[in-house]
Amino acid sequence: MRYCENPFSYQRRKTREMKVGNVGIGGDNPIRVQSMITCDTMDTEASIQQTMELAEVGCEIVRITAPTVKDARNLEHIVKGLRERGCDVPIVADIHFKPEAAMEAAKWVDKVRINPGNYADSKKFVIREYSDEQYAAELGRIRERFTPLVDLCKKRGIAMRIGTNHGSLSDRILNRYGDTPLGMVESALEFARIARDLDYHAFVFSMKASNPKIMIAAYRLLGARLNELGLDWNYPLHLGVTEAGEGEDARIKSAIGIGSLLADGVGDTIRVSLTEDSPLEIPVARELVRLFARSEPAKSEIRNPKSGISFDPFSYQRRATEKIERNGVKLGGDELIRVVVRQENFEKIAHKIDKLGDYKPEIVYEEANIKELDPRDEHAIAQLNQDSTARLVTVKDEVDLPMIAAFRLLAARLHPRHPILLKDTLRGSASNDEARMTNDERNPNEPMTQEQPDASVPASGFVIPSSLDILHSSFLHTLLSASTNIGSLLCDGIGDAILVQGEEAPGQALRLSYNILQGAGSRIFKTDYVACPSCGRTLFNLQATTAKIKAATSHLKGVKIAIMGCIVNGPGEMADADFGYVGGAPGKVNLYVGKTAVKFNIPEAEAVDRLQDLIREHGKWVEPAPQTALEPVSASSR
Repeated sequence: MRYCENPFSYQRRKTREMKVGNVGIGGDNPIRVQSMITCDTMDTEASIQQTMELAEVGCEIVRITAPTVKDARNLEHIVKGLRERGCDVPIVADIHFKPEAAMEAAKWVDKVRINPGNYADSKKFVIREYSDEQYAAELGRIRERFTPLVDLCKKRGIAMRIGTNHGSLSDRILNRYGDTPLGMVESALEFARIARDLDYHAFVFSMKASNPKIMIAAYRLLGARLNELGLDWNYPLHLGVTEAGEGEDARIKSAIGIGSLLADGVGDTIRVSLTEDSPLEIPVARELVRLFARSEPAKSEIRNPKSGISFDPFSYQRRATEKIERNGVKLGGDELIRVVVRQENFEKIAHKIDKLGDYKPEIVYEEANIKELDPRDEHAIAQLNQDSTARLVTVKDEVDLPMIAAFRLLAARLHPRHPILLKDTLRGSASNDEARMTNDERNPNEPMTQEQPDASVPASGFVIPSSLDILHSSFLHTLLSASTNIGSLLCDGIGDAILVQGEEAPGQALRLSYNILQGAGSRIFKTDYVACPSCGRTLFNLQATTAKIKAATSHLKGVKIAIMGCIVNGPGEMADADFGYVGGAPGKVNLYVGKTAVKFNIPEAEAVDRLQDLIREHGKWVEPAPQTALEPVSASSR
């Protein structure tokens, strides 16, 4: 099955255009950037202000949650207030569980988002075998509940997102297809078939998951299924990694998921979900679009490769290689994916190796006997393939090819026994230079920092960024580019070692290397967090709570903790988490082990301590090591 036009050469997937208010999605339109406000939908003034603040920083579509009919009814006043103030940004109503709320919201907004997993369907983790007749009867019931919304959207000429979330697949889908990308796709297609039967086509699909590997596989599988179904199934796609969390880790995880698909020409609108103030999502999304969405192929594209891809795009499996040893470190086979540095950078940090904690270099490039190749050089690759000795191989610098395509071609042509070293950038190549910042040149002494917002906090509750120039920092560019180029290949199963050379500060490059491995799920070396972005459904302060939980648990290496503001995606997205902290009611928290709730209605003031107790009960708690004074990772790390 073909999920994109050409995995070696950029070509944007051709889709029909749909309108969301005055904004076109798909067709010849640019990739659209959207976000979601975080306040209570019943607070009309705050909702208006947050929406306007998002629009001011470049958000093209704004989503507002409508958990009840009462909330949905208040969308009338929010939209009216926005239009009276001259703000024409399209408004999307976010619906979960309640078809009645969707019907009310559809009277006032430009688009309605429904989640097939919980719209007129159930999720109680009930195991049940469905006969074909029972399954068909359930689909009939869903058609009955869904048809009125489709008819209303069609009558009003408004759009819809059929938005599947990995964390909220219905029991019916789980029992037939499992907790899989296939289940996500089939869940969405069931609703799409109903819409098409009613001659309604103004919809977009999404396939969100907190795990980039699952998210990428689901979108690829959806694209392939749509291609199989026919040319008129050319609906636009909305991309996002849900519950990405906060800070650098969230930006890396989002880049791996969203950037890898954009680089393949897949996606028409994106949302970066951060557990931060929503305006901070916009520069990340815009930079991803700038880096990886193009209007036409680059001059250096691989036009007609004789090789097919070496990996299954719909199911992750690491490329099988032989084990080898370099600098006393084993790599390849089932060994850890290793972190490589250049000799010049190693010398700059050699005196402080013992202070780098978990961010230590493992292999020095110049000492590793690495074979550098142009993946288009079939003669050189054939010679290497005849050699019975496994070699560590990489794409040579200055090769004029897009990064992802270059390493995919290398993996396709190289004998699988040879391990591959991935790079984030090819130094000196023209195609790489095209992707660099086009405004001011990068300051080589700039330390790694997050976006610095203005100190003022308006009544809406958002922290307003002081300027887009700060948000579009050169390190953000480096982080997103490196995360996409390396992370997408890791999710393809390619890569046995990585080298970040687009960041000049060696301490920062090492930190970025390890965090990319963690974000791709390729090497877990620290506590892993899944945290949803805030919205009107959230039952506690997500940013403050996430900070408290991290302060208490960040020393638990390899433990995965989910922090969810409500139950919409909570239990499902926590399926591969060890422990979960979920808002159950105002001021009350439920604690989970895996996707099973084990502690209920804990007062919020006690919940972090009770979470620690739960981790102890299950034998995964260790006491934090005594604090030692570590030098900060900054420009002085050179």
